Amino acid sequence: MCKEESSDAVEAAAQAAALKTFFVETYGCQMNLSDTEIVRSVLLKAGYTEAADLETAAVVLANTCAIRENAETKVWERLKFLASVQQQRHAELPPSPPLSDLKVGVLGCMAERLKTSLLEGGLVDLVAGPDAYRDLPRLLGLVNGGGDEPAVNVQLSQEETYADLRPARRGAGVDAFVSVMRGCNNMCSYCIVPFTRGRERSRPLATIVDEVRRLSDEGVREVTLLGQNVNSYHDAASRGRAAYATAAGFTNLYRLRGGDGAYFADLLHAVAEVDPEMRVRFTSPHPKDFADAVLEAIAERHNVCAQLHLPAQSGSSAVLRAMRRGYTREAYLELAQRVRRLIPGVSMSSDFISGFCGETEEDHQQTLSLIEEVRFDQAFMYAYSLRDKTHAARRLSDDVPADVKQRRLAEVIATFRRGAQERNRSVELGRCRVVLVEGASRRSTTERPLLTGRTDGNKRVVMNGDTAVPASLDAAARAAAGAPLPPSPLVLPQAGDYVLVRVEEATGHTLTGRVLARTTLREHQRWLEGGGSQHELDMDQARALAA
Repeated sequence: MCKEESSDAVEAAAQAAALKTFFVETYGCQMNLSDTEIVRSVLLKAGYTEAADLETAAVVLANTCAIRENAETKVWERLKFLASVQQQRHAELPPSPPLSDLKVGVLGCMAERLKTSLLEGGLVDLVAGPDAYRDLPRLLGLVNGGGDEPAVNVQLSQEETYADLRPARRGAGVDAFVSVMRGCNNMCSYCIVPFTRGRERSRPLATIVDEVRRLSDEGVREVTLLGQNVNSYHDAASRGRAAYATAAGFTNLYRLRGGDGAYFADLLHAVAEVDPEMRVRFTSPHPKDFADAVLEAIAERHNVCAQLHLPAQSGSSAVLRAMRRGYTREAYLELAQRVRRLIPGVSMSSDFISGFCGETEEDHQQTLSLIEEVRFDQAFMYAYSLRDKTHAARRLSDDVPADVKQRRLAEVIATFRRGAQERNRSVELGRCRVVLVEGASRRSTTERPLLTGRTDGNKRVVMNGDTAVPASLDAAARAAAGAPLPPSPLVLPQAGDYVLVRVEEATGHTLTGRVLARTTLREHQRWLEGGGSQHELDMDQARALAA
């Protein structure tokens, strides 16, 4: 082979490699973040290379959300921007193929909702629904091959859970998502998820436990179990402790599943046993599936976070009936009270929709009063956005004016914030909380290093990062009590550490505190079980003695 032919071959190989560079942009919920890890896994296994940024990618994939109109609007604006990037690349002199021909794909719920119509505007080359990610290499081959067949796969599956794929995570963070089930059977009248994500199906319990164990071995300190309706998890092939049951006063609006198997409480027990020093969270649940077995599992397992998301959506029984939620205001309030009784110190969050079809001013006031009564720690609040295909779009009238929706939403937000701030000041201020350090705070400076992390209740904490503290809670507590002990080493907290923090300031959304000691989940649990209080340690004295 002559030098010229060799050079041509090298250049062709380089262009082929560049053609197989991709970049994924993710919009929407945690499930989309988890799905993006599946997309990476599929493409990397197929020989693609992930680009560091948009500028060095030949393919850009937008993993999208369709739950509200505003979410889709953001994606459309981004697609227009990507079209301008494509035009700029074509205008380069000289052009630099193959990057000069940017390919754009839409993945996820928006792809499933709009299907082939996404191709009509010329902004998109590829469309893949959430159950079609294994097909991405073939679809990209169609795009790059220049044929006439459209690069579209939006087929929903009744079996696909991607259980055999190992997610390709970026970075080595202290927390990770683990998808445990997909789809939703609830068919709430406002929600498009059953149409974009399909029916419920759960991963085998053993594959979830294996993934969590692998994450523990990699140093992950917290996992969040994910599902569109995560606490309806059911693995019929595994053995469970108890039969399926709903929370008292709640009903299923679809055909009840039956038979034996492992349900969500079983999953919580199994995952918690993997690593006693790994926190376990989950989202997003439905209130009807918080049977006592689930609440008892959370209360029993010290590493399952005492934090529950209870999406109310409305405080009006009439609106809840129109939403097809399967419960009344009274049943919801009874569940909230039961949660607080069974799980001491629990943190509760919720979702609310303002201006749903037929919502009256009295309905709205009932929502405000429910928020005031429960006093949530966190909430996600939105104005109603009609979605095609849903029961509400087919049978109800979107009759609340836009300005009324926005006014009611503002009142819901204000009511929640007022209650959250009051609750943080009464429940958190002056308390000692175990915080998982995630890394440097955005407020951190060279002169004043700050760390950030979250409590068991999922509250954001900003804390000092430049002070050495006792390496264990046991040593610090004994020193504070004046007991003789050998010198205890002092350590600087770092990402992945559990630390005890005294809360010194509290707003409605952030706690600020001072690190007192490093600890572990089991050590802190032993201390509490031995009569330790969240108030009693004077850790300034402990630090002085330990030093």
